[in-house]
Amino acid sequence: MTQNKMVTRRTLLRGLGGAVVAAPFLSSVAERAAKSQSMTVEAPKRLIVFFTHYGCLTDRWFPTLSHGALTSTDYMAMQTLSPLASYANKLLMVRGIRAMNEWSFGGTLGQTTDPHTQVCGSYFTCQPVTPNDGKFTATPTGRSLDHVCADQLNPNGAAPLFMQIGGVNGDASNTQATISFDQPNQIFPGVGSPTQVWNSLTNLFGSGSVSPDDYAAASGKSIVDIVHDDLSTLERVNMSSADQKKLSDWVDLLHQMSPTMTAQCTSTTASGLGLTDASVKAGGDISKVAPIMMDLAVLTAVCDANRVIFMKMPPNYVYKNLMLSQESHGLSHRIGTAFMGGSCLSGVMDMLHSIDTFYAQQFAYLVGKLDGVPEGDGTTLLDNTATVWFQEMSDGDSHNLNNLPILQAGGCGGYFKTGWAVNVDGAKADMSAGNSDGDCKNGSTLSNLDDAGTPSNIASQPINRYFCNLMNAVGVKADSTGFPAVGGTAPVTKYGKYDDTSLFAGNQPATIKTPGEYAELRAG
Repeated sequence: MTQNKMVTRRTLLRGLGGAVVAAPFLSSVAERAAKSQSMTVEAPKRLIVFFTHYGCLTDRWFPTLSHGALTSTDYMAMQTLSPLASYANKLLMVRGIRAMNEWSFGGTLGQTTDPHTQVCGSYFTCQPVTPNDGKFTATPTGRSLDHVCADQLNPNGAAPLFMQIGGVNGDASNTQATISFDQPNQIFPGVGSPTQVWNSLTNLFGSGSVSPDDYAAASGKSIVDIVHDDLSTLERVNMSSADQKKLSDWVDLLHQMSPTMTAQCTSTTASGLGLTDASVKAGGDISKVAPIMMDLAVLTAVCDANRVIFMKMPPNYVYKNLMLSQESHGLSHRIGTAFMGGSCLSGVMDMLHSIDTFYAQQFAYLVGKLDGVPEGDGTTLLDNTATVWFQEMSDGDSHNLNNLPILQAGGCGGYFKTGWAVNVDGAKADMSAGNSDGDCKNGSTLSNLDDAGTPSNIASQPINRYFCNLMNAVGVKADSTGFPAVGGTAPVTKYGKYDDTSLFAGNQPATIKTPGEYAELRAG
């Protein structure tokens, strides 16, 4: 390369940027670069779940259109989901789904254990709970989705990260609110303290001082952006055509390698997310703790410390930050207690709507943070995950599991269709949003409890198949039976014991009536 006063030692050796710019002119690196030209660097795929209890006011949550493209205007028109409007093109609203093992008075749709114990226990396991009369003791006969996925996605099958926002406390044994099971009939309590997660991550941080270029990378700039000025300087140098080709090839390689060079597990990255020792330990009400836990989830993904992250909002919680004085379970019943039927609590619908909106704001915060971390080739951390907001049930008064509110963010590396509502129950564009506002509308006494829900023959496609979509998207494999299995090589086509909620009543033989995933949720 012809010498030029513009090409200084600083240009070639300025920390990370200098090393990158100098690289094509170092023979050993150039040789390695040439070998790497045919390599494709892919960001890891993750499953991130946000779970909330007691359903929602469905006719304020769902859009009018149940199948078709949804724009930011559509989300702005939704009373509850407007905080997510700016991410419309990265959202997938999954319609027409039923979760397994619905409680009912007559037991026709599942077991008769308890409206919450059996629902939570079966939600991510799709397994019955035992004993059938164990209202406060019943647990499922199989492991939950987070552990099944972590077996294959995490190094050495390490356990998933399960964060109970608001603290574990009594939730470690509260079967009415338990969703994670590492073994059949064995509760996995997870962690409830931000400090626990923080301490495990800081152990992964690299040591030594951070250069200005490292800081920029950790703050979200790509390597090409960081060394843009130095590259421009070099490109103006009078050099041979061979050196020009080297430089051009190296820039191409930087674009390919940016996922491994931008997602740095450092204290600087943590600071960019607002995470410090002081902020993590500061505590506060749920409106402060929830974002901290979500920031920790993002940092966990950046550090690739766990590829399966579940977060759960607390049950039976008094949202004082919303100026409420009654706990969330009693409010979902409209009467202020966990009983069924009675006089409506004054203003209860507005109270429920404030909780639903708060949840939407928390999910929007998580989505925004994930979308703010670049992973190269124009993608973000969000783009390479399936980040899903699941709710325990549809309407909290009717306790129905059909017409389940599910909102996914991120296409998981292009696996899923985004920017749409996809109705897997016949692609109907005008599916009912339920009748949550039917309760407490014309007086102070509740109507028939089931009137607030959705008729049981609507939106009743099994959640098992969506779980197959999620597992296939993140790279979980099945054995020859179609069930997920370590060492498997086939796509997952079956999950759980039953995919028909009516089979949970009684000791029925294991039956998956409709194997496979929902092809209509796939991109392309």
